[in-house]
Formats: sequence, structure tokens, C-alpha cells
Amino acid sequence: MVTEKDIEQFGAQCANIFEQVSRDVIGQKDVVEGTIIAMIAGGNVLLEGVPGVGKTRLVRSLGRVFDLPFARIQFTPDLMPADVTGTNIIVKDSTGNSMFQFQPGPIFSKIILADEINRTSSKTQSALLEAMEERRVTVDGVSHKLPEPFIVLATQNTAGSAGTQMLPSSQLDRFIIRTSMGYPDLKSQIEIMKDRHHENPLDKISPVTDKKTLNELIKEAQNVFVADAVYAYASELVEETRHNAYIQLGISPRGALALCRAAKAFAFLEGRDYVIPDDVLAVFP
Repeated sequence: MVTEKDIEQFGAQCANIFEQVSRDVIGQKDVVEGTIIAMIAGGNVLLEGVPGVGKTRLVRSLGRVFDLPFARIQFTPDLMPADVTGTNIIVKDSTGNSMFQFQPGPIFSKIILADEINRTSSKTQSALLEAMEERRVTVDGVSHKLPEPFIVLATQNTAGSAGTQMLPSSQLDRFIIRTSMGYPDLKSQIEIMKDRHHENPLDKISPVTDKKTLNELIKEAQNVFVADAVYAYASELVEETRHNAYIQLGISPRGALALCRAAKAFAFLEGRDYVIPDDVLAVFP
């Protein structure tokens, strides 16, 4: 049960999180809020935009704020699945006999920056499917559990950019939020140009939470109350996407669950222990 004290503490933490991130990421308030909602909902995020607008900077800032182990995987056309998940290598035991030992890949971290994810091959992209959904990877028939929390923050260049290919629907469905980082406004652009010449703003950021606190926030957000009428409202929205001629692919049951988790996290962010229809509407796009 989420208490009033939990919500007050969470509100103070969130205010501190936004303050710290804003020291490095100027503007982009809606994108920052959406990403933090997704992380508190325990989901993965897809950041879209042209190169140079700060997608990678945002992910690095969040890694610093949440004080979580951070791994960056640069997705290039020649990247192989084993480069992501890890592989079995031959080692010598104490008696000199050869044996296979699993060497974990960079996926075994708590925050994964999947940079320019749409530049790599479909084969390598598929290496992320099990990890993003089931929080584990299987190598040579053996499953290895990933650490908790495990969050993929992926960036992709806009469709049609040189050397990119569209992500398959099965992978898009594993992101709880997909958001676009556009160009900064004039005021933000001036601030960026003035600040970036002297020092690295990332050095100004202090950790606000840790692994234990984030896990607790995720669990508390899951306990936010949702009335049957709100479930019905969310279901009607989901159903409409499946029969709308203007929408190419409707929301899946997995997407509907993600919608509920995001709405709970949004309500928690707004200082409530219950979800109202406006919360669903806020995260639905």
C-alpha cells in the first residue's frame, strides 16, 4: 500500500532528479519527464531524433543521477549478437583441463545505452528481445539472469538517415515509451552555446538515488490503485487502435500492460496513490 509519506518522499526525490538532470540537459522537459516515468515504471525507452540533439547526454545524465552501473553499446553494422550478450570461452581449470566459461557481455549492467540501435543488423537487434522482455539472456541453451533494475535506454536516428533500418514491431513493442528529441528552442540553444565551452556539465550532477531506492520506487509505483472504470477506459483506448483504419498496427496486450504501468508511474509523479483517466490520457500517445 502506498502511503502519503511515500508520495511526499517520492515528490522530493523527483524534484531533485529533475534539478540534477537540468544541469546537463537544457530544455527537453517533456522528454526528460517521459523517460523518468518509464524508468519508475520499470520499462525501456526509445529516444528518437537527429544526431547531436542530446539523446546520449540525457542517458548519461540519468545514469549519474540514479547512480547505477552504466554500459554503452554502440550499434554498428558489424556488431554481432555475442558482442552484446556475451559468449562462452575456453579456460583452464586448476587441474589444467579445458572448460567453457561464460564471459558476460555489456548487456549485464543496470542501465544500457543502446546507441543508434537502428544502425545494426536485425540479427543483432534480436539479441535484445529476450533481455528487454524477460530480463535474461540465453547463450548456448543456458539462461543467465540480468541484474535488477535492468533498463534499456535506446537512441535511434530518424527514419531514412544514412545507414539506418526500421526496428521491427516486435522490438518496438518492448519499449514502454517512444519519444522524440527535437531541436532546442532559441533560448535553450543560446544557453547550450554559452555553457559548453568552459566545463563538462555532467561533472555538476550529483547522485540522487541508488539501486535499492529505484527498486523501491518501481515497487511502490506498481502498488498505485487503479479502479475498474479506469481499466475499462484504458481498454477502450487500446481497442480503438486495433480497429482504426489510420493506425497501421494496434496496441498489443503487452502494450496495454505497459500503458497501465506508465499511468501508475505518472500518477505517482503527480503525488497521487490512485490513477485517474487523465493519467492514462497523458501517457497514451
